[in-house]
Amino acid sequence: MFRGQKLPSFGGATGWINSEPLGPAELKGHVVLVDFWTLTCINWLRTVPYLRSWSQAYAGDGLIVIGVHTPEFEFEHETDLVRQAVKERGLDHPVALDNDYGVWSAFDNHYWPALYFADDRGMIRDHHFGEGRYVESERSIQRLLGIEREPASVVGTGVEAPADWNQLRTPETYLGYARGGQLPGGAGLDDRHDHQLPERLAFNSWALGGRWTVRPEFVVLEEPGGRIAFRFQARDAHLVLAPGASDAVPFRVLLDGEPPGRSHGVDVDEDGNGVLREGRMYQLVRQYDAVLERTVEIRFDEAGVEAYVFTFG
Repeated sequence: MFRGQKLPSFGGATGWINSEPLGPAELKGHVVLVDFWTLTCINWLRTVPYLRSWSQAYAGDGLIVIGVHTPEFEFEHETDLVRQAVKERGLDHPVALDNDYGVWSAFDNHYWPALYFADDRGMIRDHHFGEGRYVESERSIQRLLGIEREPASVVGTGVEAPADWNQLRTPETYLGYARGGQLPGGAGLDDRHDHQLPERLAFNSWALGGRWTVRPEFVVLEEPGGRIAFRFQARDAHLVLAPGASDAVPFRVLLDGEPPGRSHGVDVDEDGNGVLREGRMYQLVRQYDAVLERTVEIRFDEAGVEAYVFTFG
């Protein structure tokens, strides 16, 4: 979807949160900001403070923010998980559920997050893919609204905090074979395989310990006591997880073989203990002092855990 084109229909949405379905009649005369997101995306999570701030700051001037939740992973189709994410992130703007990719296809979109800015006549006037460019995006909103004022106040904390880009040396890494590249430890596609963690991992590599099956989207633990380790350099280390058929799965995080202490993420305590209750992104590590090359290891007490992708910040 490019500048100068008509804002596509949201008719492909499979449901709505915070709103009745919105169409041309409801949007007429409003500037519209469309935000494509999925609940496990760290890049989207770091844009949330800006989206939330813009929605609140400019609603009275005629801005309507519309979130479009298009799932990346199968478990993200669950409406209750999306509702929970909307509540936890404090989003009060309309959110279209796009489980069938109808809205995604109408926009010919390819990215999470993706922003599209439409004027009050329903014409796309700007777009941006990924994080960043926040000053320019807010200027686009003001220009379309015909106003000029100081930027809205934005504060990101926890998983919404900006990445430490100067120290970030490890890329997003998918564990399923559809996007993960080389399989770990000689595993075959969709086969159960016993894995042994090496004594030391190469930088920016990962490995499994215990019995796992590698699926297209994720790796699934077949027996209790499984482990995943990753050698990385970044302030933050996250892992997208789902509990499978279990209601709650205890896990433990170690950093270079020790409890993380003050370098624990928001989803674990100083001893590294956490609980996997629902499918989402879990922050395992936030390095407290110097950002160094480290090995994070996560251990699970029960089988059935699904691990999807490591992300860093």
